[in-house]
Amino acid sequence: MSERVIALVDQRPPSLPLPTLPAGQDLSALPLDGLRRPLTDLRISVTDRCNFRCSYCMPKEVFDKDYAYLPHSQLLSFEEITRIANVFVGRGVRKIRLTGGEPLLRKNIEILIEQLAALRTPDGQPLDLTLTTNGSLLARKAQSLKDAGLQRVTVSLDGLDDAVFRQMNDVDFPVADVLAGIEAARAAGLGPIKVNMVVKRGTNEHEILPMARHFRGTGIVLRFIEYMDVGATNGWCMDEVLPSADVVRLLQTELPLVQLDPSVPGETAERWGYANAQGVHDKTLGEIGVISSVTQAFCGDCNRARLSTEGRLYLCLFASQGYDLRQLLRDPAQSDHTLAQTVDAIWRGRTDQYSVLRSLRGPDSASGPGRRVEMSYIGG
Repeated sequence: MSERVIALVDQRPPSLPLPTLPAGQDLSALPLDGLRRPLTDLRISVTDRCNFRCSYCMPKEVFDKDYAYLPHSQLLSFEEITRIANVFVGRGVRKIRLTGGEPLLRKNIEILIEQLAALRTPDGQPLDLTLTTNGSLLARKAQSLKDAGLQRVTVSLDGLDDAVFRQMNDVDFPVADVLAGIEAARAAGLGPIKVNMVVKRGTNEHEILPMARHFRGTGIVLRFIEYMDVGATNGWCMDEVLPSADVVRLLQTELPLVQLDPSVPGETAERWGYANAQGVHDKTLGEIGVISSVTQAFCGDCNRARLSTEGRLYLCLFASQGYDLRQLLRDPAQSDHTLAQTVDAIWRGRTDQYSVLRSLRGPDSASGPGRRVEMSYIGG
């Protein structure tokens, strides 16, 4: 196994300069980036804090009691988030996912959800509004989130074995409380629910089959995520990546699967349905997904942008720098039209395809140009 080195670095690198806007910029057509990809999905981090210390995201060695989080004055207010979200909706976004850190740590997040739920696309349609959470606060907040207008949730859960789960979250949090949160979300009508399991070879791969057995036939979609080289603090090495193809092969030893078509363009997960005795997908048994950003790049149709908690726009999960939109939001001289022009110009200049380039360099080449931003800062 490769030697583990955890870099002690600031997770917030300097921002990129905003593009110069051309005179008379045409906003009549929705933007496509340099690889002809549309902008349809915006992920918004509402906090850089989390109450877990998962080694693949916020290792305790770095994010200790002395770690300097962003002060509240630097965070975008709910009104600022809603304003910039509305600008993105005007430029093609149809789905907004709230992330963190742990988004349910943001005080009064239901107010933000109410504001975002009231937004409409140019043709009058509501947004697909969802949230990713570690589930620790979900049991007590599920109903209020639903009442505020949230449609569904994705819950991170890396195993059913309590000892394994406590080891991975590194704060001794019990798996039973996350399962209770999932049940509360189901009872509140937050669905369809997805459960994400990050698989680390040598740590929790023996939990793959128990997780599949537990969620099969429940209507909950379980997704297995390859351990990714995100940021600079998680000590990533290729030895700990279990390829999604191996996950599928393991599942097939007990639970027959058939591959399904993508449900939407730009979907990150490859879908597999549980098969009946005739080898046909049985919808009552449900499906699983595998997210293979290390071994099988899906950059080609990536339609996602990410907004950090203090207003920096990142165009890739593996980006090293973002664009500071907060300076425009807090300048009274800047109109929504100028914001829209800026978003257009940034997106049209996008050529990001980190996973493709990594695959060309080889799977052990995680460095690339620049220091990648931390996943806890811009969300997964």
